[in-house]
Amino acid sequence: MPVPDRATVVKPLTLTDSEVHFYAAQGFLCLPGFVSADAVEGLRTEVFEVLDANGVSRESLARATKTADKLRQCPQYLADSLLDSLINGSATLDVASRLIGGRAIRYLPFTAVKAGGGGGTFHLHQDNNYTRHDPALGSINIWVALEDMTPENGCLQIMPGSHREQLDSRTSDDGDSHRQVDVDPLHCLPIRMRAGDAVAFSRWTVHGSGPNSTDRPRLAYALQYHREDVRWYDKDTDTWRALVDTPKFATPPVTHLGPSTSS
Repeated sequence: MPVPDRATVVKPLTLTDSEVHFYAAQGFLCLPGFVSADAVEGLRTEVFEVLDANGVSRESLARATKTADKLRQCPQYLADSLLDSLINGSATLDVASRLIGGRAIRYLPFTAVKAGGGGGTFHLHQDNNYTRHDPALGSINIWVALEDMTPENGCLQIMPGSHREQLDSRTSDDGDSHRQVDVDPLHCLPIRMRAGDAVAFSRWTVHGSGPNSTDRPRLAYALQYHREDVRWYDKDTDTWRALVDTPKFATPPVTHLGPSTSS
């Protein structure tokens, strides 16, 4: 499949001052038609290929069989691929930069795939419940729908205005490595999306997703960025480190997919 120019994967978008104000006030912003319609199917194919190369087959995603099927995450992507264009293209970076108020630097992109046939709830949380960023509002997640999203297939849920402080978290009700905050789910808004739409939110914005009760996997992709002045908290050494100097994750594109890849 030929790889289109980066500008054709994400449509150039000039955000208005009112959109930037809404993001600052509510902690999220919907971005309809963020990805070009002709790039969606190719991105879906690449997401399946990334997961398959890392031990999660397309067939296994048809029906959930374990807790991990509530969200299959993998940060790998090939150089010069459509995902590379989505993650590192100027149109994406421009939107992220505008919303965080400074130059956006790649942090951690990953697949966000929920298996069909019962892929479970991903409990409400803040991204900062995992690795703490400071200032938290200097980092952003742009969550891209690669198919239509509804409550039936486990669309994203967001709590408007929840981005004003760090909340205490605990181990999720599933007893896995994921975090959970105790908030009233009735205050969360299901984000219904069409394939190619995106929604941006901060590391303090409470979000999660319900179970996928349909018979097919729910495909999305998460794009995370940070501003140049953002620090991260290193629990191992009890110190704050500048992300630009000591990145928490290394997420450049690779030349081969798979768990043993080193390039």
